[in-house]
Amino acid sequence: MEKGQKESVKSDMIFGIRPVVEAIRSGKVFDKLFVQKNLMGDLLKELMQEIKEHKVVYTKVPIEKLNRLTRKTHQGVVGFISPVEFASIENIIDRCFATGKNPLLLVLDRVTDVRNFGAIVRTAECAGVDAVVVPARGAAQISSDAMKTSAGALNHVAICRAFNLTQTLETIQQSGINLVACTEKTDKSVFEAELTPPVAIILGSEEDGISADIMKIVNQKAKIPILGRVESLNVSTSAGIIIYEALRQRLQ
Repeated sequence: MEKGQKESVKSDMIFGIRPVVEAIRSGKVFDKLFVQKNLMGDLLKELMQEIKEHKVVYTKVPIEKLNRLTRKTHQGVVGFISPVEFASIENIIDRCFATGKNPLLLVLDRVTDVRNFGAIVRTAECAGVDAVVVPARGAAQISSDAMKTSAGALNHVAICRAFNLTQTLETIQQSGINLVACTEKTDKSVFEAELTPPVAIILGSEEDGISADIMKIVNQKAKIPILGRVESLNVSTSAGIIIYEALRQRLQ
């Protein structure tokens, strides 16, 4: 934080052990929860008991990260309340098949930029994507900033959180949905890919792409042709291209 810069504590941030404990007990859904490494004390034991009972995902971090998040007295704990309720991917898939809908899912593997995430969700909602699946750790924070960037689309598209993304994708696959990786590691163009059947389109981080363990289980790989000198597209742009190619094929 730059010297002289005023701290802006977002309304979705909660800090301090007792406030976080009470938020968990009241049923608040945390998008992110950070706990300081090597923290000790009876209050921490109480917090960890609540985390365990309510199956809250948390990450242990150095105190420097917490100090960057807030200058307030955080007692080693900072959490962010999710502005959306997370949906069950199994329920989404069951509902699609039960109503005769052809599932179109979007999976984001370690897409961490909030603006990219918001833009992707906005595109997904406009194209009628049934659900966006994100990992519980290593994903963009679902915050008021993400809500703003999505132009409110986060209120209208199901967001599913996967505690083990590879296992969740295997479950999706076993439900009869093909996994399609959007990657440059193939010769097949997205315009040649078969996107008409039930599909889950997977996009990876701009730095590392899609995880190796996920790439091993996908049904198809498809790349977006790059004819210019810049080697890659922004992930939100890539999402828009392949999502709307799937929509184009389905509308024919």
